Amino acid sequence: MESVKLRNQQKIEKRMIPDLNIGQFIDFAKKSIDSSLRCLLFFGVKEKDNVRVYLAMSDDSNSIIHLSSVLFEKGSNKYESLTNYHPSFNMFERELYEDFGILPENHPFLKCVRYPHERHDKSNIIHDYPFYDINSEEVHQVAVGPVHAGVIEPGHFRFLCAGEKILHLEIQLGYQHRGIERMMERGSIFRKMQTAESIAGDTVIGHGYAYVQLMESLLGFDATNETLLERAVALEMERIAVHVGDIGAIANDVAYMIGNAVSGANRTYVINTMLAICGSRFGRGFLNVCRNNFRIDSEKRELIRKNLRMVRENMELLCEEMFDSPSVLSRLENTGIVTVKQAQECGFTGMAARASGLKIDSRADHPFGAYKKYPVHTLTLDTGDVFARAYLRYIEIQQSMNYIDEILTLFKDETEKRENTKLNIPENVFALSIVEGWRGETVHAAVTDEEGNVRYKIKDPSFTNWFALALSVRGNGISDFPLCNKSFNLSYCGNDL
Repeated sequence: MESVKLRNQQKIEKRMIPDLNIGQFIDFAKKSIDSSLRCLLFFGVKEKDNVRVYLAMSDDSNSIIHLSSVLFEKGSNKYESLTNYHPSFNMFERELYEDFGILPENHPFLKCVRYPHERHDKSNIIHDYPFYDINSEEVHQVAVGPVHAGVIEPGHFRFLCAGEKILHLEIQLGYQHRGIERMMERGSIFRKMQTAESIAGDTVIGHGYAYVQLMESLLGFDATNETLLERAVALEMERIAVHVGDIGAIANDVAYMIGNAVSGANRTYVINTMLAICGSRFGRGFLNVCRNNFRIDSEKRELIRKNLRMVRENMELLCEEMFDSPSVLSRLENTGIVTVKQAQECGFTGMAARASGLKIDSRADHPFGAYKKYPVHTLTLDTGDVFARAYLRYIEIQQSMNYIDEILTLFKDETEKRENTKLNIPENVFALSIVEGWRGETVHAAVTDEEGNVRYKIKDPSFTNWFALALSVRGNGISDFPLCNKSFNLSYCGNDL
């Protein structure tokens, strides 16, 4: 047996996970790709002096994850790179090499990802990053960052240009490595709600939900239907708020100032509604393990309906005008194209992938919480340009509002059971949690040992999607880079864990 099958929100005993030799492991990965599975997680866990590498391959059509492992004993630190077989392994292999020194031989682009404090080779420092170069008098370099205007987080963009045309963009991150995964492992794993909410500040609910879902999987706890409905409302409100704000940011970059103003005002209505629910505009403090800290009672449900109804009307008026404006369309259409082939091969997820025609949405592919009973339909566009990424946000806003309208009618105002669940870490298990945040697939995983130690793994959608930005700008004028960048709105801190 090459793998064991599990589903989202499921834990399994580690003894059930096949322990392959490296040849079998590589064959399993290649066969999975050939069977249209995709790489969900690929990471290592220390086992004394050895490293066990786990590979989770996703079968989206059947909502199944195929999990396998291989042990790299001390001194055995290389294998045939899978990136050459399928580019979706690129970032995972680079991260594994950076963390443990396990070498993917013949990897085409083996460079540091994050510069973690406990990295294998501390001689690799961020100031010596080996940028790709083209030795030609006709090509010049343009460097942007890592310091940016305003409150933008640190990140460096190195352009290789022929005149105004971008030939290549290399994105260097890792400036603010915070050791989030290690922080999750220190102290009680069940007391890390605030840390989970801080993984990416614009995805408080997305990462928070993935965390509480993972903890409840470890505990074998089933949340009440009312609790799951509340979490779905919060998750969709976060999606609406960020998408509305992003439409405004894109409008600003093409000098459509009324779009920026209207979107900014309507985003405020949405986040202020969340403020009324839990005391935080971004949803901090709303979620908790085994329960929610705040209830969405009848009064709050009416407030949500009222405010979202107003936002819907305003955004419909704006978007009908904005996406019919020749001056706007001239900047958005055929700019920053990512093809569906690129999206599939490179493992892109979320809205960025769906705008290129790749049908991928964890709410439908690996349903969780309320989405198990009340499913959503995956929305896609196929042009893969800035227009598609902007317009898809608009139709996802409408979808989220419709979904909230539907599930708000399902509340019964039942008294939530506050059972005193014992927060004990199960020994020698693997657990997985997938949530579709507004940016895309958000994955949290935990591996425990016989002593109660936890290895915590996080994948923010930005981890794989930053390369989508690099691909999108090739052949475009450098003046279109800010617009392309805004159309993805990726996270620096979500990458720099």
